[in-house]
Amino acid sequence: MIGQAGTLALAMALVVALYGIVISVIGARRDSPPLVASGRNAALAFFALSTLAVVAMEYALFTHDFSIRYVAEVGSRSTPGLITAISIWAALEGSILFWLWVLSLYTALCVWIYRHRHRKELPYVTATLLGIGVFFLAVLLGPSNPFAAVSPVPPDGPGPNPLLQNHPLMALHPPAQYLGYVGFSVPYAFAIAALATGKVDAWWVRAVRRWTLIAWIFLTVSIIAGGWWAYEVLGWGGYWAWDPVENAALMPWLVGTAFLHSVMVQERREMLRGWNVALIVTTFALTIFGTFLTRSGVLGSVHAFSESVIGPLFLGFLAIVLLFSTFMVLLRSRRLRSPGRLDSLLSREAAFLVADLLFLAITFTVFLGTIFPLVAEAATGARVSVGAPYFNRMTVPLLAAVVFLMGVGPALPWRASGRGALKARFLVPAVMGSAAAVIAFALGGGGFWPLLTFGLAGFSLTAMGSEVLKGVRTRVRRGEAGHLGALARLVAGNRRRYGGYVVHAGVIMAAVAIAASWNHRVEEEATLSVGEEMVAGKYSIRLDGLRGLQEPNRFAVVAHVTIEKGGAAIDERSPRLNFYPFREQPVPTPTVHSSVIEDVFLDLMAFAEDGSTATLKVVVMPLVVWLWISGGVMAAGTVVAIWPEKRRAYELVFARREVADAEGCEPEAAPEEVLV
Repeated sequence: MIGQAGTLALAMALVVALYGIVISVIGARRDSPPLVASGRNAALAFFALSTLAVVAMEYALFTHDFSIRYVAEVGSRSTPGLITAISIWAALEGSILFWLWVLSLYTALCVWIYRHRHRKELPYVTATLLGIGVFFLAVLLGPSNPFAAVSPVPPDGPGPNPLLQNHPLMALHPPAQYLGYVGFSVPYAFAIAALATGKVDAWWVRAVRRWTLIAWIFLTVSIIAGGWWAYEVLGWGGYWAWDPVENAALMPWLVGTAFLHSVMVQERREMLRGWNVALIVTTFALTIFGTFLTRSGVLGSVHAFSESVIGPLFLGFLAIVLLFSTFMVLLRSRRLRSPGRLDSLLSREAAFLVADLLFLAITFTVFLGTIFPLVAEAATGARVSVGAPYFNRMTVPLLAAVVFLMGVGPALPWRASGRGALKARFLVPAVMGSAAAVIAFALGGGGFWPLLTFGLAGFSLTAMGSEVLKGVRTRVRRGEAGHLGALARLVAGNRRRYGGYVVHAGVIMAAVAIAASWNHRVEEEATLSVGEEMVAGKYSIRLDGLRGLQEPNRFAVVAHVTIEKGGAAIDERSPRLNFYPFREQPVPTPTVHSSVIEDVFLDLMAFAEDGSTATLKVVVMPLVVWLWISGGVMAAGTVVAIWPEKRRAYELVFARREVADAEGCEPEAAPEEVLV
């Protein structure tokens, strides 16, 4: 009964979505408000029916309805409640169902928020979002029906993938990734609406700024949470391996970041119209490509699902998206010519354009390394792989240049800047950056690229700090408030600008953490008897004992370990190996002693059956905790940046801009300016 109800809800959602597409386009063409409203109602019904299907699946999971194949494959009577709830994204069919629900949520929010705005463009936005939904509904009602029946009905199931059960971050990482991936559908739909109506000026990039930021920060959180999960679950002592599915999440993040920067140029200078359309089309296409990689099984990955028949369907949909988008761009090619021109290479718009090119260069490098195994296998029949050395060698210099531009771009004025002004703006940051590199070298930091990263981080942070300090001093001189009050007023007066500074600071924090943790790590492995010690860097690790532990859904072997530093015990940890039914290989659960200086990572790799010995891996990684903190900093900065600003008189804003451009400086409060 539940399976039939879920399938019926999906079938009705497909009918409603097809109706909404047709009626929205007709309503837009005829300029008929009743028809447009009917299309809007269809989008709301699409959300309601998708929600009904998800509720039906969750009910089936919690009631252990093993007559439904998906429940029989991922459900288990011994699985804890939280794991049962998140099992909806534990396998292929459920993950696509959840994807559809997230898309329907974005669609409903979009049509409701803009029900009284963008009257001519919104029907095309609605039709585009529903069109994407039609594809996913076709997949769900076709080869990947989550409500398909199974016979005979098994008495119990194996439970979800043990990796899903092994860490609470699996309750955060997948949904954040879906919210990020699917979130880019909204700016893509607005771009298509702009092309369909011929209104390709800056209205649509202003309309999608917050949507893009929301998708971007969800994808950012997903990437960092995924790295944290890999660090604390997979047992290899790292958080990023250039895995194909990791790359699939990184690529739309890179192009989406480029889009967030270039839209500022279109808002301010009416430049890059066609460029911005191309960027958002590429971002959306890369989310579909990433979904193909994850769910087709064509590339091996601990994150990917098993091989399935839907891979060709996703490739076909990707081809349709690219062909349709290209056709729409060619149709409006004349109107996409930008009236604005680049006045000087020493300007903010030039810095943003260079940053865009760097992001695209990194994306192409990652894309090439990711698909090369597929191309090689198709051409020669041999399986090959592209490892971390390629990605590190090709991307690290480009990423270092991006860190440099984080300090340069925001400090440059629009249009043009004199050399004298540049010297005044960047002399102190250059000195501080050099000092940071020297200090890092004196503290034992070695290697060209790590030292360069530390130096560029010092430069960029100082440059941004100088801009903030300049604004604070101006307000203090005016007698508006004290220093803290002036800072609060400064941020409140232009949240987009200073929220961007916080996001940039988070990105720089992540760059420093990555450079330190990868280039100054210490790794040791040893087999210890109970009571024996091993040394890793400044730490001594003692094995105190082993014990078995039976839990409802698994059996675990737990090692009891004491960490000592300078002869004194500083922590006790319990790395473990988990044994799940229906799985031959154990799943490790490493444990980490964290501090603001460095982590001590412990992994139980093997043990003697009599409990007398255990093999431990110990990895000491500096500053890695700051990588996780950086995600919170970026999220906080994004919240500040998207927070609504008080409206100002546009005449005053434009007057300030004209004065600022003439003086080669920045207007203090121009709400249209953003840094992210």
